[in-house]
Amino acid sequence: MKKSLVASLLAVGALGVTVAVFTSPHGPAVAQASGAAAVAPGTPYVAQGLPDFVTLYEKNSPSVVSISVSSTIGKGKSRADGEDGPDAKDMEEFFRKYFGQRGGQGNPFRAPRDLRRQGGGSGFILSSDGQILTNSHVVEDADEVIVKLTDKREFKAKVLGSDKRSDVALIKIEATGLPAVKIGNPTSLRVGEWVAAIGAPLGFESTLTTGVVSAKARANRGGDSTGDLVPFIQHDAAVNPGNSGGPLFNTRGEVVAINSMIATVSGGFQGISFAVPIDLAMDIVGQLQKGGTVKRGMLGVNIGPVTRDLAEAFGLSKPQGAMVASVTKDSAAEKAGIQKEDIILKFNDRVVEDSRDLPRFVTSVRPGTPAKVQVWRDGKTLDLSVTLDEFKDTQQVAAVERGGKSPKRAGAPETTKEDRLGLTLRAPNEAERDAAKLKTGGVVIADISEKSSVRALNDGDIVLSVTRKGKSTAINDPAQLADIIKSAEKGSTIAFRVKRATGQGAAEWAEIFIPEKLPE
Repeated sequence: MKKSLVASLLAVGALGVTVAVFTSPHGPAVAQASGAAAVAPGTPYVAQGLPDFVTLYEKNSPSVVSISVSSTIGKGKSRADGEDGPDAKDMEEFFRKYFGQRGGQGNPFRAPRDLRRQGGGSGFILSSDGQILTNSHVVEDADEVIVKLTDKREFKAKVLGSDKRSDVALIKIEATGLPAVKIGNPTSLRVGEWVAAIGAPLGFESTLTTGVVSAKARANRGGDSTGDLVPFIQHDAAVNPGNSGGPLFNTRGEVVAINSMIATVSGGFQGISFAVPIDLAMDIVGQLQKGGTVKRGMLGVNIGPVTRDLAEAFGLSKPQGAMVASVTKDSAAEKAGIQKEDIILKFNDRVVEDSRDLPRFVTSVRPGTPAKVQVWRDGKTLDLSVTLDEFKDTQQVAAVERGGKSPKRAGAPETTKEDRLGLTLRAPNEAERDAAKLKTGGVVIADISEKSSVRALNDGDIVLSVTRKGKSTAINDPAQLADIIKSAEKGSTIAFRVKRATGQGAAEWAEIFIPEKLPE
């Protein structure tokens, strides 16, 4: 098995640790010793002595709890009964290996129909009356949740609410006079600032580890649904299975984040830990306290990244923002006037530096709330007002549409040769128009010569429009497209908006932007 970076959902259990694979961020973490208070970006930084972790630990460790959970696998049925449960062959092998017998009829060690799975993590006390914050994955599907305090008292906890998308859960125990943590401001954290984690790594309760903030607003690089909505704080305080749900403190003893996952090739700590910012978590907590559910805003656009080449083609001074690939019909975005090929630069005055910023900005706003969107269109900025819809988990807030390589199709008899990029162009046939839901316009790339300089265009792509120097032009026939490419300056970039078949038999089509640079 090839080594891969693993984001461990840090839950210790007798049956192992749940993991999800993803690629870690590029580059080493940069550590700068600092015990100073966080200040606004751009303010000159004055290094001070090492922070007092002794006082921090003694004051705050009583507020950190250990959490043990148990759940039933199978719920009284086997897989043959149509439910998730232990596989009969696996169980038979288990009893043969460890008891020397088979698990058939009459065997005293016959495999049970239900299995108990145990796991755990950490949490921290939010209020003196027993409200505790932890990760959603720590208490997910739990039949029983046991909270252990540092004074050795144990309580059964009730799950008040849980939100998978942010990996935040709120639980409660029946107790009073508990020591609550102090909530800090993660936005004031600076890379290089000291932080401390307290939790139960590998089951070792009340363990303190320290490190520095190594990056901020880090997005998950894999398919996990949490990373597109959470701007993770990356740090290098040692975090291992069992730390999940535990607090990350700044040097003033304030909680600034919840430890959630790690990047590792071994399953253990390797210097790259990720934590959910506490301001985002507390927003979720407020909603869970009120109704047990979380509501998020939805714009209704599919977006893509703005590369350097796309920025050049659209006349932007630098690559930033989120390219609108498509707009959902009757969505908040459509009603606000957002269009295909718009580049969203700001949302509620927050700059969209990367396309992955936009989903986080949008979902932080409640549905029905008015918001401001700034877009780049036809070489200038345009300010729009939008009232957000409600996001449902089956919907995508803002997702990049990715297309696969289109299969080659038989070309129509009449084609147009384009020499600069080595393209052979033709009009779409009736079958292609029906499949791509294209009523008028568009030009098919029938062939690309072997000597062509194009990097991303494919045979079978249908070109809908092109953009250069910030000006977009709809494409209606092959000769028009050939003339545009011919008249463009040497070394300039043209952004092609194309429809591309992505499903088998061209059953599904995606609309994407492809920048291509002309030869010098």
